[in-house]
Amino acid sequence: MFGRTKKKTGPRTVTLIGKPGCHLCDDARTVIREVCAETGAVWEEKDILQDEELHRAYWEQIPVVLVDGEQHTFWKVDPARLRRALEA
Repeated sequence: MFGRTKKKTGPRTVTLIGKPGCHLCDDARTVIREVCAETGAVWEEKDILQDEELHRAYWEQIPVVLVDGEQHTFWKVDPARLRRALEA
């Protein structure tokens, strides 16, 4: 069927791209941890200072949140919006 996206099977993955000492990253981490615990999604964190490609791509947007490798949001994480994305 055209126009339909295939739903991912298995747990969804949330990636937080940030850096140490970033208070917005700390806030994002808290929201991500809570929402992932509720939804069964797994999450990981990547340090923008340790990856030149991530640094180039996202430096001005951190924290950046990816859901299954696709950019979901940056700067501030809305828990309800993240929950909806993970349940879609």
